[in-house]
Amino acid sequence: MLRSKNSKWVALIILLLGWFALIVQFYLIILNRVTTIGETIIRYFSFFTILTNLLVALSFTFLLWESKSRIGIFFSKPKSLTAITVYILIVGLVYNAILRFLWEPKGLQLLVDEILHTVIPVLCVFFWWKYVNAKKLKWKDAFPWLIYPLVYIFLILILGAISGFYPYPFIDVNTIGYKQVLINSVMLACCFLIVSWILIAITKKRGQ
Repeated sequence: MLRSKNSKWVALIILLLGWFALIVQFYLIILNRVTTIGETIIRYFSFFTILTNLLVALSFTFLLWESKSRIGIFFSKPKSLTAITVYILIVGLVYNAILRFLWEPKGLQLLVDEILHTVIPVLCVFFWWKYVNAKKLKWKDAFPWLIYPLVYIFLILILGAISGFYPYPFIDVNTIGYKQVLINSVMLACCFLIVSWILIAITKKRGQ
């Protein structure tokens, strides 16, 4: 998959930045916790940003390792890399369009925030554009890619009903109710589909 030295360098940068930001964010959330450590850890892994950046870090780890295992082969497939690019791109778009204005992180938190929500999405899109040969993608490939975000929302609603904690305001049942959460979820699913189809359209255009 990583056939050029440049692709390996970009992958290495994404990998190192990803693990650095995830580890530091974990440290910061534990340091500034407002509940028990166990509950804080659950909350850490309840953020789509964290899970998706973890997915990115793992995928690029396996890419650089050039693992021949089943999971290594899975992460090296253009279809998988495109799906991951869609996920992390949505992370960047939603945060910078909506969530950025809801708080003002400072210092180390600001640095980590920018890496997770801006730097890594941009680098992943660049890597996908430059080094991923995804010419054989089909329009229908976008539908299975919805499984991850939809399962995420489903699990968060279950965890939220138990704990009362929702990681994002647009799925906070306590504030906006289930009806609005459902509407927001459908809108998000549409966003995932649109972004997926845009990337697929780009690959088809480049393949002509």
